[in-house]
Amino acid sequence: MLKKTFKWVGIVLACIFSLLIIAYAYIYLSTEARFNKKYSFREDPVTLSADTAVLTRGAHLVAIKACDDCHGPDLAGKVFIDDPLLGRIVSSNLTSGKGGRPSDYGVVDWLKALRHAVNKEGKPLLFMPSHEIVQLSKADIVAILSYLQTIPPVDSDLPTHDIRFLGRILTHFDKVPLLPVDMIDHNMGWPKEVEENVSAAFGKYLVAVCTGCHRENLKGGGPIAPGLPPVADITSTGRVGQMTEEQFMNTLRTGVTPEGRSLNPKEMPWPTTSKYTETELKAIYAYLKSL
Repeated sequence: MLKKTFKWVGIVLACIFSLLIIAYAYIYLSTEARFNKKYSFREDPVTLSADTAVLTRGAHLVAIKACDDCHGPDLAGKVFIDDPLLGRIVSSNLTSGKGGRPSDYGVVDWLKALRHAVNKEGKPLLFMPSHEIVQLSKADIVAILSYLQTIPPVDSDLPTHDIRFLGRILTHFDKVPLLPVDMIDHNMGWPKEVEENVSAAFGKYLVAVCTGCHRENLKGGGPIAPGLPPVADITSTGRVGQMTEEQFMNTLRTGVTPEGRSLNPKEMPWPTTSKYTETELKAIYAYLKSL
């Protein structure tokens, strides 16, 4: 009797294992198809500028949009995620150096990358936050692209992406924003320009970059990736609602909360928010307090 029981247990386990193998094979092929799908988006070229004010604005936007967090301080790319289960994700070299953008990389290619999260060939750019960038006005996109034309070339020799077991499973179920191309309204057109002043309207425009972690309603939720803590509610019903404007600004500039707790920059990118101007921080505070 015991021998027969072990036999049936073995058969059941073998069936379960086989089903898991089949399921993962399906997930692998499904995600591979999504990674290699080619998209076609129309973008009319914009006119870049060499004006000092525009370039200064572009440099500021690159700083506050945390481009260097993913692409490195010299924007020459880097391995910014390398996890044995999730996989390896590598950011592109944005310069014209070896391993960077090719000589025929034009303005329309930049627009497809920034606003649609696809590369020159139309394939998805992994983890590229275009779902946030697409909310920038044409003037700000022009400023960013104009500035990027001026950055010095840097040579790089980077590995390729390698999405592993858990990364593919989470991608299949859309639990990680690995394919922002699927998160964008590609027909939305250009957003209206917002006047730069201390107002909730300007604050709303600025916090688009925060929605990737804090969700669309900015009320936070569960971890955005395995191993990370839950994401905070940053509206008036959360921690920000308990802060004065001065406390809020000081926290985003120093990474230290009013209680004296130091924020982990890998979880809350305060080194980036510290680059915001006083007007920008006050506008953000006004908008978050209005929610």
